[in-house]
Amino acid sequence: MADLQEELNTTAEAGELDQSPAPPEPPPAHDPEPASAAAPTARARTLLAAHPVADGYSGLPWALRELPWYDFETGDSGLESDLPRLREGRVGAQFWSVHVPEGLSADRAVGATLEQIDLVKHVVGAHPEGLRLARNASETADARNCGRIATLIGPACGAALGDSLGTLRALHSLGLCAVTLSGTSWAGADGLTTFGEEVVREMNRLGVLADLSGASETTARRVLAVSKAPVIFTRSGARALRDHPANLSDELLAAVGAAKGLCLVPLAAERTGSSVREVADHLDHVRRIAGPECVGLSGTYDTTDARPEGLTDASCYPRLVGELIERDWSEAELALLTWGNAQRALRGADFTARAARERRPASTATIERLDG
Repeated sequence: MADLQEELNTTAEAGELDQSPAPPEPPPAHDPEPASAAAPTARARTLLAAHPVADGYSGLPWALRELPWYDFETGDSGLESDLPRLREGRVGAQFWSVHVPEGLSADRAVGATLEQIDLVKHVVGAHPEGLRLARNASETADARNCGRIATLIGPACGAALGDSLGTLRALHSLGLCAVTLSGTSWAGADGLTTFGEEVVREMNRLGVLADLSGASETTARRVLAVSKAPVIFTRSGARALRDHPANLSDELLAAVGAAKGLCLVPLAAERTGSSVREVADHLDHVRRIAGPECVGLSGTYDTTDARPEGLTDASCYPRLVGELIERDWSEAELALLTWGNAQRALRGADFTARAARERRPASTATIERLDG
């Protein structure tokens, strides 16, 4: 893993590459800032104009599906993230989850995921002035440089693969760029099965990121060992601060840092606390244990998660970044947190895929042959 990443210039990712002119200053936030918080929040907005937020998890597809109607352009609907809020929050990219409810049969999970992907493409196509589909780091940067919010499809739940590498390839051809491995027979409490390892290798060959949030520690450690591309945890904080099953132990955070993976800390009260300060505590902790190049942000907006006070919707990112400025995070560290680390993970997946496709063809393995 480390060898494959040596060619990537992290400093350039965070600051020198993908620069774009600062967008016009947005209108005031929905919740006015206290006077004492105004100065660091203003500095945060300036920083985010150069290094916007790459949000690691949005529940918009399922939220939109459940609404009888919505107005994504003006924000006049029951959403936590729409175009006005995303612009105000200085969001430059989002991973739109195409997760579906647990308990669906394999065929229904595949079909529901296809419906979610179709919905994402419809919404993006209906808002071309604000959104643009992206599959990789280059397309994400292009969207940002054109003044659009890059929309990346995924993660999808592992059940959506239907235990089929052919289905994985088909979903990737539709734009899927991340899969959550937990909740499958081949990535359970006891770790990866032989077929599970082949899934990870095929994801590497395609450039699909492995999302390990919710996976057992045994599975997470095995994926870190097998994967040649960076792995991500799309909704995980620090278990040392809050004992939630999706949060990571210090030992696992250190392993993520050693493998140059990415822990995306969620803005979710149950996982990371009920205040801006508590969320910032998790970011501090992950930065200290895994390293500043291995921590990112995950809004988890438009999901069922309760929000920390002060982080009620996607417009509130400057408030969180302002808190980190007060904690003496450097501009370089903040640039990695908001944009650079997500770009590094995407570029790492691209680099690994190009190298893997030169070495091996598409896998024809089946779960029956490997795990039967």
